Amino acid sequence: MRVHTLLSATGLVLALAVPGIASAQIKIGHLADYTGGTSDIGKPFGEGVADAFAHINANGGVNGKKVDIDTVDYGYQVPRALATYKKWVGDSPKVSAIMGWGTADTEALVNFVTQDEIPYLSGSYAGQLTDPQKKGPRTEKGTPYNFFYGPSYSDSLRAMVQWAAADWKAKGKAGAPKYVHMGANHPYPNAPKAAGEEAAKAAGFDVLPAIQFPLAPGDFTAQCLTLKQSGANYAYLGNTAASNVAVMKACQTAGVDVQFLGNVWGVDENALKAAGAAGNGVIYPMRTDVLWGADVPGMKLVRDIAKRTDAAGGYRSLHYVAGICASYYMKEALDWADKNGGVSGPNVKKAFYQKKDWVPAGLEGVCRPVTWAEDDHRPTLDVALFKTTVSGNTDGNLPDLVGKVIKLDKATDVKLERKLELLGW
Repeated sequence: MRVHTLLSATGLVLALAVPGIASAQIKIGHLADYTGGTSDIGKPFGEGVADAFAHINANGGVNGKKVDIDTVDYGYQVPRALATYKKWVGDSPKVSAIMGWGTADTEALVNFVTQDEIPYLSGSYAGQLTDPQKKGPRTEKGTPYNFFYGPSYSDSLRAMVQWAAADWKAKGKAGAPKYVHMGANHPYPNAPKAAGEEAAKAAGFDVLPAIQFPLAPGDFTAQCLTLKQSGANYAYLGNTAASNVAVMKACQTAGVDVQFLGNVWGVDENALKAAGAAGNGVIYPMRTDVLWGADVPGMKLVRDIAKRTDAAGGYRSLHYVAGICASYYMKEALDWADKNGGVSGPNVKKAFYQKKDWVPAGLEGVCRPVTWAEDDHRPTLDVALFKTTVSGNTDGNLPDLVGKVIKLDKATDVKLERKLELLGW
């Protein structure tokens, strides 16, 4: 499915009122999963990206130039992502940058975007994408053109292991706590597995054999019985929300007593509505500082963007808001490049290094600050950990539940040390 979005009808009227906007374009690609294995969280993120660029175009574009964004639903299929990429770079002019998505396809494209010098801001936060100059001792290949917004999967898990160690101590439990990695045997859940297990060992945990469960939701009773028999105290859920919900519900039925640790794609408001009481008490990392509707300055821009596809201003999930943040980092990088020699790939890449503790203009209080350096693409080592609360029946409408029956509150901030030996891993 391809959604070629220059301007909505409303945006076209506004754009034509902006001098010069119709005279030039900046072409970028957008890989989205609206129908595939990660569509439960890919759809809101992708819609946030699409709405953000529609809003950018309707309000002057990038220095008066429209962003010609080609959104392609690749269904989480690597061959489709590769074919789409080849088309984009074969076009004349080729894309100046790409808003990407999954870990498997992002990793499959690393050599291509490096060779073609195409900045690639993905929805994959694999630590393997953070070492542009191959300086880390465990880095297999440099990734100079790969970026993402938020803490890496590995750094998020390192932060949650620190939280878990402190939690175990605070509860006065005896002996070493037990840690287990759970998820599909797939590049996305596996990306932080070794890093998390090493961090757990270093923190004094007994590390148990990993438990696999597919990305697609199913009956995970067997995995929960294995988890129960293992005696694990802390379990990392590496899959996306819908799959994790199935595990949490099965484990509740099986009477498993474990503290679940999520990932940035593993928990959201809709997942908690589906999970009900089984979703209570999960610790997870969040990329933004706040959820939809928070009383912070940047929420006005978020609401304005969201109205492009929902004039009534209905509730949007945390992944939608994160999609807006990611898009505005790309927008400001394009803006800098356009003013400093043009929107070539190398110039857009250079643009990502121009600011420290970077929050896009207009999104203050929403997007957490990040810094990319030429030799280190870890955007942040300051990991915000949130905790879920589900305190009652979740059968109602989501907007009526969030903040009342369903709560997602900050538990702590964990500031990790920037170590070279962990770069790219």
